[in-house]
Amino acid sequence: MFYQLLYSQSHHAGVLNVFRYITFRTFLSFFTAFLVCLFVGPYFISTLKRRHFGQTVRDDGPQSHKKKQGTPTMGGWLILIGVALPVLLWVDISSALVWATLIVMFGFGLIGYWDDWLKVSKRNTKGLKGKVRLLGEFTISVLVIGYLVWNDHIPMYVSVPFLKGVMLQMGWGYVIFASLVVVGCANAVNLTDGLDGLAIVPVMISGTTMLIFCYLAGNLKISEYLAIPYIPGAGELCPLAGAVIAAGMGFLWFNSYPAQVFMGDVGSLSLGGFLGILAVISQNELLLVVLGGVFVVEALSVITQVISFKLTGRRVFKMAPIHHHFELKGLDETKIIVRFWIISILLAVLSLATLKLR
Repeated sequence: MFYQLLYSQSHHAGVLNVFRYITFRTFLSFFTAFLVCLFVGPYFISTLKRRHFGQTVRDDGPQSHKKKQGTPTMGGWLILIGVALPVLLWVDISSALVWATLIVMFGFGLIGYWDDWLKVSKRNTKGLKGKVRLLGEFTISVLVIGYLVWNDHIPMYVSVPFLKGVMLQMGWGYVIFASLVVVGCANAVNLTDGLDGLAIVPVMISGTTMLIFCYLAGNLKISEYLAIPYIPGAGELCPLAGAVIAAGMGFLWFNSYPAQVFMGDVGSLSLGGFLGILAVISQNELLLVVLGGVFVVEALSVITQVISFKLTGRRVFKMAPIHHHFELKGLDETKIIVRFWIISILLAVLSLATLKLR
């Protein structure tokens, strides 16, 4: 919004013409978000401590986590605060795609906040009932994606990665499918958020990859050359994605081991929803399974554990999600975290490779 005011004065000062470029605004958005988080972070964390918004650790979790009891949670608000200012300064908020992404991100964040608040106020790990949480997430997703489809902002088909020109036509069933992608991604990120810095870095890596996909999908000539769906206006999501990535980096400044603050559900659900809606808008719903492989494996480990225990009374893993299994196997927490980061980078490179393989 603010950039439009500067750009309108470009006839007086030609240098202001630079604000019309998405790439330039993405860099500005990135550094603005990081600096906001860096400066607001200490005050934000001290406020959480003063109000006793501390993490409640599972009784059945790894014993090494007992020392994390009481660490401030709801740190996801720091990420959302870091995103808010650059959005107002450097993002075109008249864009329907931008609004769709913001509604999903902040809507899921509010659901996560409700969940966190119940955990903090009742001093337990149960929080919001799963059915209520899923109902809220699906309602937001269906309304947002239904609006985008109804107004022809996104097509009603799914692109198949690795296959050139293969599109799965789904009609209005696409709204349900895409909503499942968004909700599934949000909850997969939520399950991954169990160690210091484990979730935020894969989110940043996936977000950077999605930023690239959105830029390419929003450029007619490049999208035609690469044989990917052209989504008008998708490029405007780049400054927003840049803000989220940088806000995540600012949060990591305080969340790296040993963590001074945890993101909580307000952070994991909002970031997961953000990745999910970017995948939908850029027509990379299926590719998200590859790109977000770390999140997928974490979610599948929980599903496998639950099904196995209910059917056979036995557990496949020592504990789910799978990062706890590795902890109980004797791996150091930081080693698990860094290896998951490495895997995320490899999956991001593989996802980008599909641009020339399709």
